[in-house]
Amino acid sequence: MALYEHVFLARQDLSQAQVDQLAATATEIVEANEGKVTKTETWGLKNLAYKIDRNRKAHFVLLNIEGPGAVVAELERQTRINEDVIRYLTIRVDEHESGPSVMMRKNERDRKRREAREERD
Repeated sequence: MALYEHVFLARQDLSQAQVDQLAATATEIVEANEGKVTKTETWGLKNLAYKIDRNRKAHFVLLNIEGPGAVVAELERQTRINEDVIRYLTIRVDEHESGPSVMMRKNERDRKRREAREERD
């Protein structure tokens, strides 16, 4: 089975529950096509480097996928149709990261720095 990382950006005006529903829908698409989602991470609402369709921010979501290439083709087809997704990227990887992704480790590190700064003040 091939390994993939699929990241999509959802519109900024969606609630967290709607973003979670988008991730669940993507998982259902993968599982319906004989694939498996091994990890789902929601990175939260982040600023974009430039406006995309009048959006300055977007919800970022990562899915680690195991499955044949047909799974990715169908997932990308469904994602392209969805109006709530403004961008997506799927890449093939040799192996998935164990533990949290780099973005999640960065969020944790930033949170600890903020707490330490607040304690000093």
